[in-house]
Amino acid sequence: MNTPKELKYTKDHEWARIEGDVVYVGITDFAQGELGEIVYVDVATEGETLSAEEVFGSIEAVKTVSDLLLPIEGEVLELNSELEEHPELVNEDPYGRGWIIKIKPANIDDVDGLLSADDYLKLIAG
Repeated sequence: MNTPKELKYTKDHEWARIEGDVVYVGITDFAQGELGEIVYVDVATEGETLSAEEVFGSIEAVKTVSDLLLPIEGEVLELNSELEEHPELVNEDPYGRGWIIKIKPANIDDVDGLLSADDYLKLIAG
């Protein structure tokens, strides 16, 4: 299972990657594996400012639908438009082309409060 060290993680299986003053958000390799084949990603919060752990959208797999939770407070800037035609990118490349949203964080330092890769691995190991 792929868990890049440079990313931060949530207990709800989202990841966060800082690029300048923007944070990319997606679901982890573990999460996409548990969900199975992703068939739809729904984000209707573009342009909204949401609190940490607030629902920003949902992800639909063949047999289930799961809420997507914002890792830190911020404004949802953009949905990955590639996912509209190719939701399977979340399965194929969850940390690359399968990113879900970009946010402008209210406080970039909030990312420091998220889990490290090692802490996330301990969480999923049970």
